[in-house]
Amino acid sequence: MSSANDLLRTKINQETARFPWSELLKHFASGNVLAIAPDLDLVEVAVHMANDNAAEIQTLLSAGRLYKVSDEQARAWLENDLQLWTVVVKPWILVQHRAS
Repeated sequence: MSSANDLLRTKINQETARFPWSELLKHFASGNVLAIAPDLDLVEVAVHMANDNAAEIQTLLSAGRLYKVSDEQARAWLENDLQLWTVVVKPWILVQHRAS
């Protein structure tokens, strides 16, 4: 593991935050929100995206473990006033719902 990746991982980890879904709706409407499966490591997925690791990203997309949030999912999250873990990897906002 390179020290550059360590620094990136630390930076991304420090930028993660919990946000109410209602505050992310404008980004969802712009098509810039991607959700990741609850069992994945949000920081690791963000590192792959920041490094433009196309093979890993394609594997996650193909497996449905990284995906665009559907209108139905967005509505359900809004109705339940969910808090999601988030991190920005421009132009994307990655979100993850982890059941507590």
